[in-house]
Amino acid sequence: MQSRPPLIINRLDADRLQRLIDEASDKDLFVADALEQELERGEVVDPEEIPEDVVSMNSRVQFTDLARGRQMIRTLVYPRSLADVEDAISVMAPVGAGLIGMRVGDTIDWPLPDGGQVHLRVDAILWQPEREKQYHR
Repeated sequence: MQSRPPLIINRLDADRLQRLIDEASDKDLFVADALEQELERGEVVDPEEIPEDVVSMNSRVQFTDLARGRQMIRTLVYPRSLADVEDAISVMAPVGAGLIGMRVGDTIDWPLPDGGQVHLRVDAILWQPEREKQYHR
């Protein structure tokens, strides 16, 4: 991973993500390992301290896959919520794991299970639970 911006992670998200990592199935180990590395290097703060421009769980994010020139809008969710949220992306999917903790304007080179990588840029946070004072979502 060449480009790795500093990360800020909500303490509740970090705890829930660590549980997901600990319970990851064999097929999710690649993403779980990468996500765990991100949690270890991220700054973990209380939910009330999350800046408004940081991607947290359940945030609706506009981002660009710079390698493909493709802009997307997705809501970053836990795997159990995929079916319940329109345009959801799981934090246990490679691109979803790459978004957590990033700030608007950040770019990251994120590894893919096939050996490739994706180059992502966060363009906007369209909705964020912490901004809406929803700290336990």
